[in-house]
Amino acid sequence: MTRAPLDRAVTDVFADAGCAGWIHARSLAPGGEAYSWRGDQPVVLGSVYKTALLVSLCRLADDGLADLGAIVTTDPPSVTAGPTGISILPDPVTTTLRNLAISMMTVSDNGAADLLLGEVGVARLTADLEALGVPGIRIADGVREHYRRLRAETGTTTTEEAFAVLADPDTDVEVSAYDVAYSAAGSPEDCTRLLARIWNDTAASPSSCAFIRDTMRRQVVRSRLAAGFPAPMTVAGKTGSIGVIRNEIGVVEAPGEYPVAIAVFTMSARVGADMPVIDRAIGDVARTVVTELRRPC
Repeated sequence: MTRAPLDRAVTDVFADAGCAGWIHARSLAPGGEAYSWRGDQPVVLGSVYKTALLVSLCRLADDGLADLGAIVTTDPPSVTAGPTGISILPDPVTTTLRNLAISMMTVSDNGAADLLLGEVGVARLTADLEALGVPGIRIADGVREHYRRLRAETGTTTTEEAFAVLADPDTDVEVSAYDVAYSAAGSPEDCTRLLARIWNDTAASPSSCAFIRDTMRRQVVRSRLAAGFPAPMTVAGKTGSIGVIRNEIGVVEAPGEYPVAIAVFTMSARVGADMPVIDRAIGDVARTVVTELRRPC
């Protein structure tokens, strides 16, 4: 498929799903091709940013400045809110930084993410992203601050109430969560560049990159990118969602072929029952694009 028909196919998928979309994909073969649909434009990452945070944590450990086996005991009242992981546990949990990292990536654990961001620090994370050649990925603060702004902007007192406001079709409210100037942001192209470095062992040490890849292969959500690829193809990914925004970045792997990195970001007009339709669109558009970039080893 040449560029024009591929562009039309991508446009049709997003139009049918009723959302705007941004895509970048690259073959990880030597001299592999790439495809971009608005892929150089900054978008809100949502929890996709946790991939960059894990890379920075691993680099910190590679430098001997963190021990992923270090013991951490959580304090439930101070843990950031969220629907999964340590965020929903009422009692203290004693675990390790490594376990928190796995929970952050596999079930998008917000509480774990904020604890790990505290371990790494925004300054170190920013420096690592610059060193990796993806300075366009910007992470200024964690989920706790993000939710504080959301509550203030929606005039609510709890995070659950704030999300209910976002989901109410009769309520029109502007929130900074949808603005790249105030949220974790980066372009789809930045994201596939970071994925390429993880897969070619240059994002961190080879052992750390192997850990990141293995962790991404264990992600629980399979309704977006993974839905577009039947066995024996597999997807190692990280989703991101906030209100009308639904995203996923990942690497598609198939036996006997070079991997393909892909980043798909979407934004719909409103939160509603059509969210599963957008999830399917992410898988459909990924399959359409990745098919054109597949190459045998």
